Amino acid sequence: MAYYNKLVKSGISRRSMLRGMGAGVAASTLGMPTYLRAQTAGTIKVAYITPATGPLGLFGETDGYTVQKIRDALGGTLQSANGDTYALEILERDSQSNPNKAAELAGDLILNEEVHLVVPASTTDTILPVMEQAELYEAPCISSGAPWQAVIFPRGGGDFNWTYHFFWGLDEALNTFVGLWDGLETNKKVGMLFPQNIDGETWGNNEYGLPVPTRAAGYEVTIPGYFQPRTNDFSAQIAAFKEAGVDIIGGITYPDDLKTFVTQCNQQGFKPRAVTVAAALLFPGGVEAMGELGNGMSSEVWWTPAFPFPSTITGQDSAALAAQWETDQNRQWTQPLGYSHALLEVAIDILKRSTDPLDREANRVSMAATDITTVCGPVKFAGTPHKNICTMPIFGGQWVKGEKYAYDLKIVDNSVNQLFSPEQAIVPIVW
Repeated sequence: MAYYNKLVKSGISRRSMLRGMGAGVAASTLGMPTYLRAQTAGTIKVAYITPATGPLGLFGETDGYTVQKIRDALGGTLQSANGDTYALEILERDSQSNPNKAAELAGDLILNEEVHLVVPASTTDTILPVMEQAELYEAPCISSGAPWQAVIFPRGGGDFNWTYHFFWGLDEALNTFVGLWDGLETNKKVGMLFPQNIDGETWGNNEYGLPVPTRAAGYEVTIPGYFQPRTNDFSAQIAAFKEAGVDIIGGITYPDDLKTFVTQCNQQGFKPRAVTVAAALLFPGGVEAMGELGNGMSSEVWWTPAFPFPSTITGQDSAALAAQWETDQNRQWTQPLGYSHALLEVAIDILKRSTDPLDREANRVSMAATDITTVCGPVKFAGTPHKNICTMPIFGGQWVKGEKYAYDLKIVDNSVNQLFSPEQAIVPIVW
């Protein structure tokens, strides 16, 4: 997120910079047949922006699949509260894991495609710049898949008219990490690993980031300096951790960086008892890429097949969604699958309840009044902890040897949310 950091440091208005990024590159869309258009009250356009490729591609890998599944379930139409039937187009765009590209796409979709609802799916690098464009050009925007502080605080933390978001908060994730560590016998020394980007700066913040609850719980914290994403050398961090005698590694990284770090830890004889890292350990592919070193890694849990809530669109529960993904894709379920589905549930619900889904203002009013239970849990914007935010359940999880797949993710801590009992107790990593 160097782009945003430069804006802040230079004092240049982010809003004025974004205003010049309205025009984007057009891409093909799935249009509605002419005969169907003629039978409807008009065509609703939904912009769906996701990091389908690039270093954040694992976060977006379920989005295209889920969008098509929702298209099929709805049959290309939507009936709103006013009793009319509309054609529905979902225009998918790839942010390429680039915040500048995400802003460009959002500007094009809002100004040129004249979409009626904007849906950025997953990661701060996609959601934050899209939110900026939506607020600037007054287009309703619903999002999920990033800690809410990371998409609210960089914009000043005030109330917003056009952008709403549902996900867990950084404070809840941080307390989940501490809850995981409290379940282990350690020397209570934690080394922290943060990248030099907006996520690292948020998670590493000394006022509200991971160091705060960790120190409050009686742990000693070592932060040897932020690393550059995609680095190939963690020697300085490892040396600092070894000198401090840390038993635990906590922080946030993406999969490639964590694989490099863990491999070098093993090579340099540094063997912590726990590695608990956000983002990189969400995905089975990221854990499998580390081979035997992946066994016992721990992370936050967004969603699993154990969630009991049925979809408001397909009627499937989370177990059925995961099973269908595994059958259709011939690979293991992954956590963003639940939120890909839940995000579209909320988007469709907003449009169905709108008094005029072809009017952005009507959709904004409907979005603010959201009250729905998705496959990931209830979504309602009740004013706390922020007008534009609904917080969602989060748990602590650990990857252990699996039967059908190399590793299974087990819920091992529910100290923040008691929706489920732990499936097992957390155990130390065996290197």
